Amino acid sequence: MRDPPGTAKQCLSVQISARRDVAAGIFQLETIWPGPAPRAGQFFLIKPRRSACFLGRPISVAEYDPAENRLRFLIAKRGRGTGELAALRPGDEAELTGPLGNRWEDMVPERPRAAGERAALVGGGVGIAPLLALGAELAPGSYDFYGGFKAAPFGLEGLECQDLVTASEEGLGGNQGRISDFFNPAPYRAVYACGPLPLLKAVAAACENSRTPCFISLERPMACGVGACLGCAVATRRGNRRCCIDGPLFPAHEVLFHG
Repeated sequence: MRDPPGTAKQCLSVQISARRDVAAGIFQLETIWPGPAPRAGQFFLIKPRRSACFLGRPISVAEYDPAENRLRFLIAKRGRGTGELAALRPGDEAELTGPLGNRWEDMVPERPRAAGERAALVGGGVGIAPLLALGAELAPGSYDFYGGFKAAPFGLEGLECQDLVTASEEGLGGNQGRISDFFNPAPYRAVYACGPLPLLKAVAAACENSRTPCFISLERPMACGVGACLGCAVATRRGNRRCCIDGPLFPAHEVLFHG
């Protein structure tokens, strides 16, 4: 799926307005974004203005406040690029390109929503980020949120879900174990998921068994972010798709999970 007609994207230099550690190796960055308004599910390519990396890192939108143009990201420090982002402090400048990719609102089940019917948002680690943005676009109480973490839960403040279920592999918050062990898709109108590949595979399989529509956000290394370099291929039942422009959101039943 390409960006909707008329969707704009820009590359702009912005100033970091806030930075906060939220867990070991996990941090938030905030900035004021004067460009086109992003929607939940979209992402930006981000790098410090002074960077040893040629390419920005693809980071999903965790929150966007249109009243203040405030943009927030939830980032895991994993390599050189995200290490540079972790070193940013308020007042430092960064280059943002976006908004890129498709939107959760494009992933809408065909049948109308019945009274009282809810969606399920299932995220693991920093994979909760695009789901936090989705929750902010949904009506309060119209969804349940499932969050899985290695250690203590983080980043769940302000959710207006009906039910919140958490799990920690180290037993430091909520249920002990993997969040997929505590998730049943059968009662839900639709399921939206993002996180590590084993989580996505488990959620997709459960949704297939219950015939519940499932939509997932995938992560791939990216270069251009606009579909030109073909470096972020996703194997699907319709052939290879580009994660940056055909995604990063896909119907789960289309994705070919290898291994």
